[in-house]
Amino acid sequence: MAALPPYVGPMGRSWHYGFRVLCAMIFLFLIAPILVIVPLSFNAEPYFTFTKAMLSLDPDAFSLRWYQDINNNPQWSLAIKNSFIVGTSSTLLATTLGTLAALGLSRPEMPYRTAIMSILISPMIVPLIITAAGMYFFYSNIGLAQTYPGLILAHTALGTPFVVITVTATLVGFDRSLTRAAANLGSAPTRTFFKITVPLILPGVISGALFAFITSFDEVVVVLFLAGFEQRTVPRQMWAGIREQISPTILAVATLLITFSVVLMTILELLRRRNERMRGIRAT
Repeated sequence: MAALPPYVGPMGRSWHYGFRVLCAMIFLFLIAPILVIVPLSFNAEPYFTFTKAMLSLDPDAFSLRWYQDINNNPQWSLAIKNSFIVGTSSTLLATTLGTLAALGLSRPEMPYRTAIMSILISPMIVPLIITAAGMYFFYSNIGLAQTYPGLILAHTALGTPFVVITVTATLVGFDRSLTRAAANLGSAPTRTFFKITVPLILPGVISGALFAFITSFDEVVVVLFLAGFEQRTVPRQMWAGIREQISPTILAVATLLITFSVVLMTILELLRRRNERMRGIRAT
């Protein structure tokens, strides 16, 4: 954290530190509901509240029984497997399609770039319930409802805009003189693409892929419309658990998802800093 300039007066210093305290309080307000879930997932009793024994830090009040239940319950095991299958497959498709679209939209001779970009990112703008309903009617007519391919394609449509946006942002600072120099030296377009273009835009591609994976892994509305029992994902299983059988196992799963999301966001931040270093921007 940079020190304040020496010319800043008492009022400026008060505002500086007061603003930081205010930001910290807002951040705590936003993250407090998430922080409460973590200790509750270790509750030895089947309750969603802190017991007296937990508040007194009694070791017997804490247990891993709900984490063990995830492994012992076949429905949770199926949901976790489905989430990774659908998430990984849709991420690969979304990354490929989104990267190709971003490369095309970055070319100055591309016609109607603004209109095409608006269409590509429309799944981020249109209310998700409308998108899910439209997908349900469309996929039902072609026989893809309640199937893995249908669910993968639906999640691909939701994740592609994130890839398009991140790769397009990376291409803004792309030095096209490098590709022209490679062409002048006799490099084939394919070799130029994989040896020059891909390494330079790779941070944006990976960032978009992670966003697409998170979008797929956390999606529940589309799954409610398109998935059958065999295609239940983790968010769908959590939704069913809240409605049908309330169990602290949901809290254990939520804690694992929080940890997983924190790891992915850390990777995204590291990739962002690496991208800034490659573009000659000083990280702050």
